[in-house]
Amino acid sequence: MAGFEAKRIAVIGAGAVGSYYGARLAQAGHDVHFLMRRDYDAVRNGGLHVESVDGDFVLDSPSIARSSKEIGPVDWVICALKATSIEDARALVAPCVGDGTRILVLMNGLGLEERFAGWFGAERTFGGLAFTCINRREPGVVHHIDYGAVNIGHQIDERSELEAAAALWEGVQVETTTSPSLLLSRWEKLCWNVPFNGLAVTSGGITTDRILADSELREAARGVILEVVAAGNADLAAHDEPGRIDGAEMAERMIAATDAMADYRPSTMIDFMEGRPMEVEAIFGEPLRRAQALGVATPLMAVLSGQMRALNPA
Repeated sequence: MAGFEAKRIAVIGAGAVGSYYGARLAQAGHDVHFLMRRDYDAVRNGGLHVESVDGDFVLDSPSIARSSKEIGPVDWVICALKATSIEDARALVAPCVGDGTRILVLMNGLGLEERFAGWFGAERTFGGLAFTCINRREPGVVHHIDYGAVNIGHQIDERSELEAAAALWEGVQVETTTSPSLLLSRWEKLCWNVPFNGLAVTSGGITTDRILADSELREAARGVILEVVAAGNADLAAHDEPGRIDGAEMAERMIAATDAMADYRPSTMIDFMEGRPMEVEAIFGEPLRRAQALGVATPLMAVLSGQMRALNPA
């Protein structure tokens, strides 16, 4: 492709999401290195398989490592760790950071980019918000079920840096957009993550279609979305950001998109069913804390957050 410049990329957190987007970048010709633990042997022996609604493909011999030091400094770090591993993120990312490295935080939750900015500098920190249905079942195989778009924002909303981020994804089979406000985009993503991850878990480990098929749960999801919007708009105002979220429009959009997912298993529900720690503080705790600090009434969010904490493995 004319003008293509391959970048050296480290994927830190090569679970379902990290493996999928890293594989798409490698498919487009970038030099991608995956930090792998659980799937290392399977991928070394059989490659990385992507079974996708947009077309299956295999990376026969991807570059994989057991430690970040084996990868070394890169142009871009894509950190796709679970938010439950945030305390490990600095040590895992640091060996891959050189003078010109940029970091894309492709994680769920609120306040994560601030942590990376404190460690590595705000000017090199980006947030990535993936609206997608991706699961990992057997080792070395990623199942991309639906959607797949990524929205990217910059920690200090620098336009030239957003252009650099967009350039990385040119020619990659991923729909990519940039956001002039990372904070606004984070709250928009929470409008899905809080209600649907939360209700899937607190209803006993059910898929999104079952949530929306039940009239009471469907209305509960709508109510939670409206509370998230109220909290988000207050937080945006407190940060002197001009953008606001339209609550009624957002509720309709999130519910319509989820209706189209069929029987999707949200990642937090999978963690719950498999007895793993859930991303409770980043997805539920931090938004609630900000709402309470700003005096926004969010009773449904408070109940959901309390239930999620109670159900989270110690």
